[in-house]
Amino acid sequence: MRAFFLSLAAVLFALPAAALAWGGFGHDTTAEIAEANIAPSSRAKIARLIAADTSLGTPECRIRNLGDAANWPDCVRRTRWRWGYTAAWHYRTAPICQEYNARRNCSGGNCVTAQIERSHRLLADESLPTAIRLEALAFMVHFAGDVHMPLHSGDKDDRGANDRRADYGIVPDMNLHWIWDGPLAERAITSGARPIVRRYSAGERGDLSGGAAPHDVGEWGRESWQIAREVIYPLAFDTAPCAGELPKATKLTQEDIATMVPIARRRVQQAGIRIADLLDSAFAPGPLQVEERGR
Repeated sequence: MRAFFLSLAAVLFALPAAALAWGGFGHDTTAEIAEANIAPSSRAKIARLIAADTSLGTPECRIRNLGDAANWPDCVRRTRWRWGYTAAWHYRTAPICQEYNARRNCSGGNCVTAQIERSHRLLADESLPTAIRLEALAFMVHFAGDVHMPLHSGDKDDRGANDRRADYGIVPDMNLHWIWDGPLAERAITSGARPIVRRYSAGERGDLSGGAAPHDVGEWGRESWQIAREVIYPLAFDTAPCAGELPKATKLTQEDIATMVPIARRRVQQAGIRIADLLDSAFAPGPLQVEERGR
């Protein structure tokens, strides 16, 4: 069995980096949750935008459904000469050992929270060409997923834990960021007593909001930063992360993983429900505007 997991790890590392990105499975799931919880009118408007997929000029990265849209920004990043400028839009890391500041690390709007806001406004503007609104749809759905992955918001001078190696159970020498993006997210999505993709009740949606104001994307980033600060780094390194330097490599035990899985599952659920709210408000008459407090 150990040999099997070692072989699996080798295969994963042989794949292109963009393919590992709440990897495709995570973004697919947030999109599916959103689609199960939007209004029928929103679903119809999304379908009309997606029908103009070829107008984007990205035949290697098609948008044929909302799941494709959720993965499109990672797909087009492979064409760096055309889309490289969007790389900084996928995150806004804030140091976990400093007070959270919603204004930091977003020069010129080049961060995930600002781009959710921008994309929402573009999507809501029916006077714009369809291609611009479809591109905005894809960016908004993707980035709303990204901001819920804790290591897109909190770090310790390590590029959101990209520079920290970690064993994942018996699978050795992975990347702590990728563990949360990939295998941990996949385990979280497939665990639980009920299917994660379903129509959520009003009570469930209220619980998942966690008290955050509707469309307060700055608060979504703060939630992720807090999880990185209070859960991910302390568990991964078995120490208070701000007491000193952390090692470059560690090991996630089965107990660590069992603690992290329900947190990751809730973040995927929150992302899906909040994407649904963003979509409904963008397509509604007089849509609400998303907020990023402190900007």
